[in-house]
Amino acid sequence: MIAPELLRQARIESVAHSLREDIGDGDITAMLIPADKTARGRVITRENARLAGVEWVNEVFRQVDPGVELEWLFSDGDDVPADAVLFRMQGPARSLLTAERSALNWLQTLSAVATQCAGYAARVAHTKVRLLDTRKTLPGLRLAQKYAVTCGDCDNHRIGLWDAFLIKENHIAACGSIARAVAEAHRIAPGKPVEVETENMDEFTQALDAGADIIMLDEFSLEDMVEAVKLTAGRARLEASGGINEQTLVPIAETGVDYISIGALTKDVKAIDLSMRLE
Repeated sequence: MIAPELLRQARIESVAHSLREDIGDGDITAMLIPADKTARGRVITRENARLAGVEWVNEVFRQVDPGVELEWLFSDGDDVPADAVLFRMQGPARSLLTAERSALNWLQTLSAVATQCAGYAARVAHTKVRLLDTRKTLPGLRLAQKYAVTCGDCDNHRIGLWDAFLIKENHIAACGSIARAVAEAHRIAPGKPVEVETENMDEFTQALDAGADIIMLDEFSLEDMVEAVKLTAGRARLEASGGINEQTLVPIAETGVDYISIGALTKDVKAIDLSMRLE
């Protein structure tokens, strides 16, 4: 779970950056419109979507012109049908047009992540598995995308390199063994989750005996996953990873693992088609 204040600060900073790169030293096209002209408008979605990014849109308009008024007809996490009006706006015409692209960029991107996640989550809703994102996010948009993941009924893995251990092959080699790496992790940061990536049943057994909190089963066969679930018997949580796609997702979920991590939740998304119309 991302701390609300951390998310709010990241939102303010990332929105400001998006406006700087779009507006530069001024929107010269908007200057064609009289400064005192006001307008109303609405944003619609051209396709079915799971909504995410309301506060990013609000922040865009707040930074461009606090006098713009927005009326949202849906909330983050809502499923919206094609051609639905997402929100209405009114205010200075210049401000509405200057903010348009940045606002829609945020909304179409974050809603794309939420929509992708909702689709994956629906496929495994009959199991107990939880789907996790990864650190494969767009540079600079880590927290925004991870927030959108939660709007799509999936969960966050670690936020970065600071909040949980993920001990991989090179870490193990440098430490000397899985047992030594796990022991050192518990010593360095007691209480922080310790996960070990394993590639075969022997490494899995070592991680289990070493007291890892979470064991990643990297590209294990379905048979080995089932065996790992039996051997674990609740002593650790198991995460399947690698080779996850629409064909393999459900069979893996049905093995009884606790988590499945999927990089595609954040890195392979297609923006939702949105449109803004002034009245």
